Amino acid sequence: MRPATAAAAAVTTLIGVGAAAVAAGRYASDVALRASSGHPLPGDPRLTVHATGPERITLTRSLASLRPGTYGVAAPGLHAVVGPVLDRVPHTADTVVRRLERVELGTLGTGARVRLTPQLHVGTPLTAFGLPYEDVEIPGELGPLPAWLVPAPRATWVIALHGLGTTREHPLNLVPFLARRKVPVLVPAYRGDAGAPASPDGLAHLGDSEWRDVDAAIRYAVRRGAAKVVLHGWGTGASMALRAAAESGVRDRIAGLVLDSPVLARETTLRNLATAHRIPGVLLPLAVRAARAMTGMPAGRSPAAPAAADPRVPTLILHGPDDTLAPWEPSVELAARRPGLVTLVTVRHAPHAAMWNADPLRYEEAVRRFLTPLM
Repeated sequence: MRPATAAAAAVTTLIGVGAAAVAAGRYASDVALRASSGHPLPGDPRLTVHATGPERITLTRSLASLRPGTYGVAAPGLHAVVGPVLDRVPHTADTVVRRLERVELGTLGTGARVRLTPQLHVGTPLTAFGLPYEDVEIPGELGPLPAWLVPAPRATWVIALHGLGTTREHPLNLVPFLARRKVPVLVPAYRGDAGAPASPDGLAHLGDSEWRDVDAAIRYAVRRGAAKVVLHGWGTGASMALRAAAESGVRDRIAGLVLDSPVLARETTLRNLATAHRIPGVLLPLAVRAARAMTGMPAGRSPAAPAAADPRVPTLILHGPDDTLAPWEPSVELAARRPGLVTLVTVRHAPHAAMWNADPLRYEEAVRRFLTPLM
């Protein structure tokens, strides 16, 4: 083969390999970021229901089924709630028995394949708790955003922001606690959620575009009479709250932030999502690069611009070392960097966005102490 021909062949081969690598990276990135609203994030295994009885359920024994606290049990057409592990109840070596609190949807039968979820409730504030609420529409950048407004007399509102892979039913866990303290709660859907406009590219941006819907929610709350707002976000909802606090045109109305499992190291979270989706390790660097190109995600560990990594309002972080999607260490670093302004409550034995589930009373007491001077 002549040198020129050999060189041309080599270039063609490299171009082909490069194109294949780009395509593979885009595929991996798409898989990681195209998490549908309401579909559980990957990570925890499916568990088999081995038996049910009065106020008890027997599940496959695993680290997930042994976690302390209160969790939802979910499958298509099924939602139930389980409480603590019942150690003294007889069971086989490969099972665990937990207290069955209630079945909210469907029939919980032997052989069902389920996942644990931090979401405890299905429905609305009225159907879940008997709390009066309004179905409202927030004018968003891409179109109207449906939201629940639970009215109360205080002038400082809480805007509750769910994270990737969940819906606005997840923040219902905290609504009764806030309602008892007479705090108005606005629970919006945002781009990509059911009933809300789709993201233009169909992908989640880990808060980098979704924060604009938070900005719209703040403006709506102010128009409805809120003097101040506290943004309470889970996972990517926490990242959206941070970004809004840094860049919203009405950020002066934000009195504080409550961040549950914040995504502060986006590249690590993207890698973790891709890994949980069983994307081969060789594709992970390509997935990160593709995600940056596809979503405009800047490089670095902060949730958005550098200013967002250093909040200027009182901030409560609830996070722990057992979060396998959003690493805990950046939360520790953020609290150490802004002592006096940022408070970290470390929650152990809790997966991503489930800090409340591990110990509801401790969680709510931390939030109560944080909110009281902001009301």
